[in-house]
Amino acid sequence: MSRKILSWFGLALFTVLLSFTVRSNAIADTPKHYTELKFEPLPEIELPDYDRYELDNGMVVYLVEDRDLPLVSGTAIIRTGSRFEPANKVGLAELTGVVMRSGGTEKHPAAELNTILEQKAASIETSIGDSFGSASFNTLTEDLETVFPLFTKVLLQPAFAPDQLAIAKNQQQGSIARRNDDPGAIADREFNKVLYGKTSPYARTIEYDTLNNISRQDAIDFYQTYVRPENIILGIVGDFASDQMIEQVQNAFGNWQVDIPLATLQPPAATQAYNQGIFAVDRPQQTQSNILLGHIGGRFDSPDYPALSVLNGVLNGFGGRLFNQVRSRQGLAYSVYGSWSPSFDYDGMFIAGGQTQTNSTVPFIQSVTNEIKKLRQELVTEQELANAKESILNSFVFNFQNPSQTLSRLMRYEYFDYPEDFIFAYQDRVQDTTREDILAAAQEHLKPEQLVTLVVGNLQAMNPPLSNLEQEISLVDVSIPQPAKS
Repeated sequence: MSRKILSWFGLALFTVLLSFTVRSNAIADTPKHYTELKFEPLPEIELPDYDRYELDNGMVVYLVEDRDLPLVSGTAIIRTGSRFEPANKVGLAELTGVVMRSGGTEKHPAAELNTILEQKAASIETSIGDSFGSASFNTLTEDLETVFPLFTKVLLQPAFAPDQLAIAKNQQQGSIARRNDDPGAIADREFNKVLYGKTSPYARTIEYDTLNNISRQDAIDFYQTYVRPENIILGIVGDFASDQMIEQVQNAFGNWQVDIPLATLQPPAATQAYNQGIFAVDRPQQTQSNILLGHIGGRFDSPDYPALSVLNGVLNGFGGRLFNQVRSRQGLAYSVYGSWSPSFDYDGMFIAGGQTQTNSTVPFIQSVTNEIKKLRQELVTEQELANAKESILNSFVFNFQNPSQTLSRLMRYEYFDYPEDFIFAYQDRVQDTTREDILAAAQEHLKPEQLVTLVVGNLQAMNPPLSNLEQEISLVDVSIPQPAKS
């Protein structure tokens, strides 16, 4: 056989073998149908080993050792919140939370504190929100002896430097000036006002005048009233020995005493300001509408909360009724959602909404409302029930992937006086939820006749118009009040 023929034969044989190999690999790599996929069961949620202490001054301390990485982090939850600030000084709590850290400490001016932390690649942060304040630190284990005393000084001896307070106030003034730039932000802010009432601690907004009413002494007084040992739950997790860490905590905070009488911390009640109605913010330049509708909701400790969580799964997300009906089948929305959104110690809200073309505004509202009504009229399907429960239980596990996440939950439950086993009781009740439970919860808690609706969009261009909804329409003025002349 000639060399040329042998060469041709070898090439042909190689091509056949290569073709067979590629075909075999292609067959092996053909993806399976999702129904054929098998997954290991999700792990059970387990609480990490932890120590809980209470210092003589009332400060509660949680310690969790985690030696996986040479890191230590801590968070102090503080019993305070903007809901306790005076109505004529809205913004005081937030400013206090910012300047506690940005203003430095009595021994470490802001620039010096920032430099030390930058050199150590560490952080210390403080803030105050609606229902609580927080102070936190993160550091390498080797730098704990430097960073933890600084964290202590931020809590015990904030300087409230006047220049840093001025910077924080200027930043807030900038936020006020820009607050109508984003239609979604307008919708969120104004919906809280029409639901809770514009003077409610859960809806009021910072204005130029309330900001101008706030002095450095106001921030100091607010800090001294609420930031005190008996108002703090401190949790520390990371690479340390617990017996040594509790000694450090005791040395740092054990002698901390505040002479000012303890303030009343009863949360203000949350009530619904309007039982029904359409509220509209006219934005002629918009080509789409931002829509929110809902009513007052409940608390996490409601006996029906697990069933309402499953109801959320039926209504919301990819594969949920709102996505399938309003967005996919009817084509009425760019985005759509609906959720029972409770709070820990005051009534939250049931809220639904989304974005749609201007001319689809009325059909969108009608379609979402119709889906809410259906949940009160008929049992969900077995498949909807199974999908919602599986989604909730699977995602819930990922809230506890590391000791820090779990410790955060434990501290939050203690802060709001929830039982330690709330995690496991919730899981069990979700698992036991039936179609009948969802129907009963929907009939008890979903109230279509009490829905208030907020629309941010081009009112003149809507066709059909909002008047087709046959409800009273109230225009919402979002103009920014200018500061009073002194």
